[in-house]
Amino acid sequence: MIRISEEEASLFGVATKFDLMENGERRFRLNCSQDGSSYCRTVASEDGAWQNSHYHKSVSEFYVVQSGWIAYAIKKDREFKLGVLKQGESITFTPLVWHNIYLSSNSVIHTIKYGDYLENDWFPSPELDQLTKHLDPDSLFSLSAEKK
Repeated sequence: MIRISEEEASLFGVATKFDLMENGERRFRLNCSQDGSSYCRTVASEDGAWQNSHYHKSVSEFYVVQSGWIAYAIKKDREFKLGVLKQGESITFTPLVWHNIYLSSNSVIHTIKYGDYLENDWFPSPELDQLTKHLDPDSLFSLSAEKK
């Protein structure tokens, strides 16, 4: 096996990006500029937190829970749904579906973004933020059961 350098990877449009988000999450990304696909390992903060609600016009996102648990919220047309995923479970959000994720304390998730390439395919959803960001993490299990 021969190691590929970051410089050589960049010839294929592949780059890494590591960020500490405002909500305390640590995100470790591998992005491909040629087709817009990406992989992201997210490590939640000590306290857990909601992400920012959003949707994509042309890509899908596949989330896998490595450890801990996450809650998710979906809004499409007039439908609003809450759910909880535990270690080993996964969910896919398709284009034009507003979604948000709550990561429990110190949880780890993997996100794969794939689909048709559209530069800057991330659109905020303030309406879904209003429906989710105030929700108490302790109530998410019971709320998700009520919505099923």
